[in-house]
Amino acid sequence: MVRISMIFLLILAVQACQSQSEVENKEGRTEKILSKVPDSLAKILTLDYVMGKYEPAEQEDFIEIARVHADRAGMYLRKDTYAAFIDMYEAAKKEGIYLQIRSATRNFDYQKRIWENKWTGKTKVENGENLAQTTPDAKERALKILRFSSMPSTSRHHWGTDIDFNAFNNEYFATGEGKKIYDWLAANAVDYGFCQPYTAKGAARPNGYNEEKWHWSYLPIAEHLTTFAKEHLRDSLIQGFQGAQTAEQIGVVEKYVLGINELCLSPQ
Repeated sequence: MVRISMIFLLILAVQACQSQSEVENKEGRTEKILSKVPDSLAKILTLDYVMGKYEPAEQEDFIEIARVHADRAGMYLRKDTYAAFIDMYEAAKKEGIYLQIRSATRNFDYQKRIWENKWTGKTKVENGENLAQTTPDAKERALKILRFSSMPSTSRHHWGTDIDFNAFNNEYFATGEGKKIYDWLAANAVDYGFCQPYTAKGAARPNGYNEEKWHWSYLPIAEHLTTFAKEHLRDSLIQGFQGAQTAEQIGVVEKYVLGINELCLSPQ
């Protein structure tokens, strides 16, 4: 009887250790991620940052983009991303390729304006469609916007790592000067840390936004943010704008935030 009791107590002790180990493993995942993150990112890496709930101009690790590199003033990038871009810009220029930044960091409020203008029909989508008139079903309307525009709180442009170059349509990059730019980026951007997150959809990338040949992401920082989003961002947290209720119906985090070119995923 004593022997049976000792065995029972031993089993309970093992189970307790396993439960504690599971808790420590769950807690340790975030620590493991953060341990590999550059100091400049680790000190501000929060859900608010990943969801774009900050003002780039007020962040010490961000810098305003020089007018020579952009189509307008007032845009910002992380300093590390911008430094890598400048190296790439200068290398491209030597080969007669001119990269122009059309869009960079967009915080939650900026993305909310883009989203709600399309949601309400103020901004027409493809083929001049007014979604407020043509698409009364909320989920269907959200999916139409998600072809090319992110829900607020889910855009990679929140991160200060992502840049849109030269034009906002794939046709531009299919011929002439646009093709030269895209071919150069496809061949050389990786050498400067940049990756195209939204490649053509297919078996390798069945979900997410349509192809965007203009959108490039600075992977040395963005890979950590992608991993953090995978660990912490949930559809239920996507709130505060018209149509936000569709995030959970669609599975926005899994299908869109994480539905990227596998070469741009964190190697965790």
